[in-house]
Amino acid sequence: MSDYYEVSAGARPRRRRRTLVGLLLHLLSVVCSVAVAVAMILTLAAPYVRPEGTWFFPVLGLAAPATYIATVLLALYWIVRWRWRWASLLLLLAVVGLFKLSLFYKPEFRRHLSNESLLLGEEIELGGKAVPRDAIRLMTYNVRNFYADDGSSSVPQLLRFVSECDPDIVCMQEFNASLADGDAAYGLFRESYPYTAGGAEEQGGTASMALFSKFRILQRGVVRGGVPEGEGRESLWADLLLGDDTVRLFCNHLHSTAITADDNEFFVKHRYISDTTREERIRSIVRRFSDNCAVRAEQADSVAAFVAGAARPRIVCGDFNDTPMSYVYRTMSRGLQDAFRACGSGYSHTFRGFFNLLRIDFVLSSPELEPITYEVPEVEYSDHLPVVVQFAPVRR
Repeated sequence: MSDYYEVSAGARPRRRRRTLVGLLLHLLSVVCSVAVAVAMILTLAAPYVRPEGTWFFPVLGLAAPATYIATVLLALYWIVRWRWRWASLLLLLAVVGLFKLSLFYKPEFRRHLSNESLLLGEEIELGGKAVPRDAIRLMTYNVRNFYADDGSSSVPQLLRFVSECDPDIVCMQEFNASLADGDAAYGLFRESYPYTAGGAEEQGGTASMALFSKFRILQRGVVRGGVPEGEGRESLWADLLLGDDTVRLFCNHLHSTAITADDNEFFVKHRYISDTTREERIRSIVRRFSDNCAVRAEQADSVAAFVAGAARPRIVCGDFNDTPMSYVYRTMSRGLQDAFRACGSGYSHTFRGFFNLLRIDFVLSSPELEPITYEVPEVEYSDHLPVVVQFAPVRR
């Protein structure tokens, strides 16, 4: 056994002589505590460090929830052991990390909104406040080029689902213009959205993204930065006329991590344990991950500067291909509010892979637009999940 104690009435537990097994367990606990404390410190620093040449910061961002849980558990372990030096250090890191917890998890204090309520647009009570019927409903969805899990076209099913949700604005990433335009379901879908940007109607660099709106589009454009033109990773923007106000909407698909489905399976199914070429494979994954993190950071800088220069209410949404504990998220969300942090609940993930742990699709807004509902419907038409957010009308 490890340490055991002799307790006298009213006295502090007195540690007896440690056995060999107890000593080994103690050393193991110390090593784990040091490793977790260092990982937690670096994780907290990750959003402030550009990822060029520091690939481990984005990796730590991926593992942030697990690192935080390990920190809390080890703090409790040392408290039980009455080792207050270790406990104090880990508790301090846990308290600091608590301010980042809402990026991943929000306790359920309010009434849960069902998908049916969201889809029907009912006037409902949310935290003692009625959701107005004229709320603006936005969906962002990476549709994976309209390919289902089995490789078949998902155009009819996916567009039917979106139509049932009936958002006022739909932003799609990885929009396959040729596949969509060749399906009759797309023509029916388009009847509900008289205003578009990108998509099948505008071939070229923006064809990998599409914006559909029930509100009039006054002007549109693209922001390019960090990737060559034509690679389909631009940011598409449009000025929408919402009543008497104009809102600038940014639909983003930031540069991919270049981690393939086979790479994901390599980790999820623990193939790295038995794969004879695992070292070469892991180096390849790390190299691709690192290179693309740097490209994505450069693009985020360009888009964020353009967003900050817009002198009107803004909505920034899309697939960022990065986690909330990252340089990219911190840069893109500067001066904006995250809809999940504002009105989400529970643990939110938007990517169907990597153990369903990653939230990499976001909806951000400037203070004039108040997020009042946040939902991520569990559907399987893509490797991403759609994010649906309702906003109160623009307030000045």
